[in-house]
Amino acid sequence: MNKAEKTKQFIVEMTAPVFNEKGYTGTSLNDMTNATGLTKGSIYGNFASKDEVALACFDYNLKKVNTIIRQEMDKKTTCRDKLMVYVHIYENFLKHPFPTGGCPILNTAVEADDTHPLLKQKAVDAFLSWKDVIIHLIEKGKEEGEFSEDVNAEQTALTMIATIEGCIMIAKLTGKMNYRNAIMQSVAKMVDEL
Repeated sequence: MNKAEKTKQFIVEMTAPVFNEKGYTGTSLNDMTNATGLTKGSIYGNFASKDEVALACFDYNLKKVNTIIRQEMDKKTTCRDKLMVYVHIYENFLKHPFPTGGCPILNTAVEADDTHPLLKQKAVDAFLSWKDVIIHLIEKGKEEGEFSEDVNAEQTALTMIATIEGCIMIAKLTGKMNYRNAIMQSVAKMVDEL
């Protein structure tokens, strides 16, 4: 990486937690300069706009989550165990280097649904990719006789994602980790019954 690329990467790494915690609207240029120690001119010398920084930060945060999940899935051999990775990670997300502020898909979807079309599209694409991973694992599990043939892969994927994201929202809202644990037990039961 050349110096400009390193500076851009530094700006993203330092501001990604701020955008994920405060959201696009809540993150100010002062927040960005405080997080990086750089001047406004340095930030806008490397990015055309706050939008460009926010989009890069979403990608960075999502990559962190996807890397954690992929690394854990690579340790598993069965489709059921790979699906259970979601349960284990979201039950114990403090044990993993999750982005500060939690799930970037949930955070971005809630804020950007009516206010920021480019960020909304990033969240949509991330959701669809997640759904496709789960569908693929379920279909493969069906082919290998691990799951029942009558399992609706898309319906299961949608239900798993909605339950996990709802779990995150409820736990963050209430601060009650026992709620998170109870909900994730329901996801585990769903996977066990496939």
